[in-house]
Amino acid sequence: MSNETLFYVFGIALAVSAVLVSIAGLRMKDFPGRAFPVVVLWFAILVGGGATFAVLHAKDEKAEKSAELEKAGKEIEKETSSGPFESGASEEAEGGEAEEAEAEPEAAAKGPGGTVELAANPTELAFDKTELTSKPGKVTIEFENPSAIPHNVAIEKDGKELAGTATFAEGKESVSAELAPGTYTFLCTVPGHAEAGMEGTLVVK
Repeated sequence: MSNETLFYVFGIALAVSAVLVSIAGLRMKDFPGRAFPVVVLWFAILVGGGATFAVLHAKDEKAEKSAELEKAGKEIEKETSSGPFESGASEEAEGGEAEEAEAEPEAAAKGPGGTVELAANPTELAFDKTELTSKPGKVTIEFENPSAIPHNVAIEKDGKELAGTATFAEGKESVSAELAPGTYTFLCTVPGHAEAGMEGTLVVK
């Protein structure tokens, strides 16, 4: 039997005994008479037992709360342990999140897709188009750079790069991505080139 149960048993017994003694005292003129020492001893046992088990029950509750706090602390430590001290786990988690994030648009990117052509200006930091249009699905950008200045083209969504070509000069490269309906950005990621004007809008619909 647990300390909590014994505490309640002694408490109930004490309450019942007090009521019975009160009733007996009202109906019996000589009560408790010779039974006085027994009554005193009985109440002493009940009070002492109730107090003892109350203390033990409080200790049990404290121990249970300490165990719960310790368990919660370990779970929090486990969740936050993939920080700078466990870079491998962190990278793996980030990689899993990235794959999951990329899987979401792919799941919705159903359609015939399409191929669009894009070229860099031979003498300026600019593309020959500022807007491209394609159907959803696998979208391919055929990119030509006739300039001696190295360029590339990447597809972004909300500042996140989805796909891109290598940086090259005087040649052709292509980049493909599974795209759902929406508005994307295509740009050259060479520092300063997008800011100079090498970017545009890719509309998938």
